[in-house]
Amino acid sequence: MTKILPVIMCGGSGSRMWPESRESLPKQFIPLIGERSTFQSIVGVVGERAVFDPAVVITNFDYRFRVAEQLREIGAEATILLEPERRDSAAAVGAAAAWAAARDPKTVVAVLAADHVFEDGKQFARLCAEALDVAAAGEIVTFGITPDHPATGYGYIHPAEPLAIDPSVRRIERFVEKPDEERARAFIEDGYLWNSGNFVFRADVMLDELARFEPEIAAAAVSAVAGAKKDLGFVVLDHASFARAPKTSIDYAVMERTDKAAVLTADVGWSDVGEWSAVWRLSPRDARGNSFRGRAVAIDSENVLVRSEEQLAAVIGLRDVVVIATRDAVLVADRSQTDKVKALVERLKAEGQPEATQHVRIYRPWGYYQSVDQGSRYQVKRIVVRPGGRLSLQKHHHRAEHWVIVRGAADVTLNGRAEQVHENESIYLPIGSTHRLANPGKIDLELIEVQTGSYFGEDDIVRIDDDYSRE
Repeated sequence: MTKILPVIMCGGSGSRMWPESRESLPKQFIPLIGERSTFQSIVGVVGERAVFDPAVVITNFDYRFRVAEQLREIGAEATILLEPERRDSAAAVGAAAAWAAARDPKTVVAVLAADHVFEDGKQFARLCAEALDVAAAGEIVTFGITPDHPATGYGYIHPAEPLAIDPSVRRIERFVEKPDEERARAFIEDGYLWNSGNFVFRADVMLDELARFEPEIAAAAVSAVAGAKKDLGFVVLDHASFARAPKTSIDYAVMERTDKAAVLTADVGWSDVGEWSAVWRLSPRDARGNSFRGRAVAIDSENVLVRSEEQLAAVIGLRDVVVIATRDAVLVADRSQTDKVKALVERLKAEGQPEATQHVRIYRPWGYYQSVDQGSRYQVKRIVVRPGGRLSLQKHHHRAEHWVIVRGAADVTLNGRAEQVHENESIYLPIGSTHRLANPGKIDLELIEVQTGSYFGEDDIVRIDDDYSRE
């Protein structure tokens, strides 16, 4: 039986969901709805083996280890393709098509976004199966959603006549980019659908359409796949080839210009979770319309969304407000104004605010570290190393370090000498010493690192040897 090759696009920065989502850990890796991240949820959807082949994930270098870690957490496997630089969705879709075509030009591919939610994932998988035959016949099938409100943040599709091969799939008359509210209401009355941005196509058909409308992108994608190399279990697209692709979206490059575009209605509880207002709509709410996550409480309030990672967040007498509290930043916004968060992040970037892009917790391939405190001559971090994880062999020119093990046992190499440091023990690493930390155990290794010196930037790490090919 013919199956679909699912390709999950997983490279966005998710700035509209700040402060939980930032470039260092964007929204697709965060449990915005439910206990799994949206990326893990879509991996679960395409885990239906009767419909899908094993997945391919397209992401960038910055997120490669986070993708691998989140796959491991749910016991899933996938081929991970790495974009050497960001070139927007047309180049990524072209690379996906070229990768599939190298296996078989007639491979049917489903391109799915890692930050979208399908409340009825099983039904969506069935709709993908329904789209397979239509795509195999040469159509590019997108999924349209029946609007339930005049959204101004979505694109719209005007469906036309049914296709002969499957009357439930209709030709697309036109695409319309994000309208104002008045036009959105008129579109709904005229039977328009939301454009979900997820679609199914045959690999050779997509490559032909790209070559027809954007030949530079098609050529760059094919060449990037042909020159791809394996590195640490990832497949790295050829940098020079991929960089030649102009930056544009797949909607502009192909979908709005092709005569092969068709739409299948997919009322499966879809959302692109593009704003905090969408999280409120999709989350469980109490009798007064309030949604809480983490340490949150409200008195005399209605239709509020309150999320807090650590500290207690309390609201009194508020209506239609979003409160998002993280360890280092708080967002308070009118729920109808959350579409302006992206502009807020751009302003924070322009002002040089580190909270615009960086979380307090920074993930690395071996685990993560989290800033606890910092002064003019010291910095304190909490470090967690996964079982089997090992940091680079390194040294620092401007700081010494003290490691206190609070959980597990550490293998420490200091100036060529190896020793094991156990829970409630510590070790001192002088300025300029060559050192390495590893977790040989079966549980997470946790330690408190106290740095003392004149400079604590990450660029004071001189890597001598690294398991992850970092400089």
